Amino acid sequence: MRQTSDIIRAAKAAAPVLAAASSGQKNLALEKIALRLLSEQENILRANKADIEASRDRLGQVMIDRLSLNPQRIASMAQGIREVAGLPDPVGKVLARVERPNGLIIEKISFPLGVIAIIYESRSNVTSDAAALALKSGNASVLRGGKEAFRSNSAIADAIHLGLADAGLPPELVGFVEDTDRAGARELMTASGLIDLLIPRGGAGLIRSCLENATVPCIETGTGICHIYVDASADQAKALNIIENAKTSRPSVCNAEEVLLVNRLIASEFLPLLRLRLCEDRVKRGLTPVELRLDAEAATIIPGTAAGEKDFDTEFLDYILAVKIVGDVDEAISHIALHSTGHSDAIVTRDPSAAERFTRLIDSAAVYVNASTRFTDGGEFGLGCEMGISTQKLHARGPMGLQELNTYKYVIRGDGQIR
Repeated sequence: MRQTSDIIRAAKAAAPVLAAASSGQKNLALEKIALRLLSEQENILRANKADIEASRDRLGQVMIDRLSLNPQRIASMAQGIREVAGLPDPVGKVLARVERPNGLIIEKISFPLGVIAIIYESRSNVTSDAAALALKSGNASVLRGGKEAFRSNSAIADAIHLGLADAGLPPELVGFVEDTDRAGARELMTASGLIDLLIPRGGAGLIRSCLENATVPCIETGTGICHIYVDASADQAKALNIIENAKTSRPSVCNAEEVLLVNRLIASEFLPLLRLRLCEDRVKRGLTPVELRLDAEAATIIPGTAAGEKDFDTEFLDYILAVKIVGDVDEAISHIALHSTGHSDAIVTRDPSAAERFTRLIDSAAVYVNASTRFTDGGEFGLGCEMGISTQKLHARGPMGLQELNTYKYVIRGDGQIR
């Protein structure tokens, strides 16, 4: 097993090669990696099967789905890489230009961060997504996945290294950490002077550990206590469609809905329809029903589980939905301000003034009107894929694509000027 420190140093040493590479060279490498993912599919699926078998007794159905790969998901990973290749190159873009009275020409130019480390859990597609985005944005990367997906991630990393070699670029540009113990993660967090940005993608525990222990710059990502507020004026059929999609299409991801707020004026009509859609109808269709955790007022209207003290502050990542009745849009906004993680929050309404107030006052990375929170995703936002979803405000916010993986520098051209 290679030492994590050696992998980090090798990525740092290789980074200038990528910073100097042309758009054509980077796009060629991405195409070669996409081809290798497809040609190495059997090896990747074999590794993934071993991961699933090793984790089946420890992980529930939702997390097994998060971990699982199949030919369609691998094809989607390859397509995501090709979409990144088709995006404009962010490196060297002139962001601003000023000509001073003394003749100096000052340009603000986008520039790669250098070496980006990513610590992530469960989802193996992050291995290829992160490598592709780092490569196109001119950055070397160091990837460290979780134990439960180690074999899958390793097989994907092997395919990436083959693709880089096919394109004539050093495989060290995408480092893969083989140490899945905490010590390996801690080395990434404290590699000052070698790693320029650390991005954790995973649960609240991982993100908290990085924020508390990292001595390198760190982006807070991912934890999503996402809300949907159903206003009194809402089209209730649309609201039910949006809620079912946001909660059940993939409950293990950070943009899934965790909390539903319903206006009191429609609660007695809407909540029985909600229970029918999310519970009884899903059972009839052979699907997992949603457990509704109800506040005291909602519990007087429909049966369900009484909401506990922490249920409105929990990222369930499961078929569980906390439900609360509120008086109006302002009470919904106040509740979200107290409990949201700043990821994605939505309003369903036909009232333009309510929509305007909600979008103006909700302080989250993505704010929706009459649409599912599940769209908070780099691919859905036209970024190809994403490095993570930032829930902080400095440097980057929301899905992090190519532009968010660049910094900038000032280039000043003169003709002998002195001050």
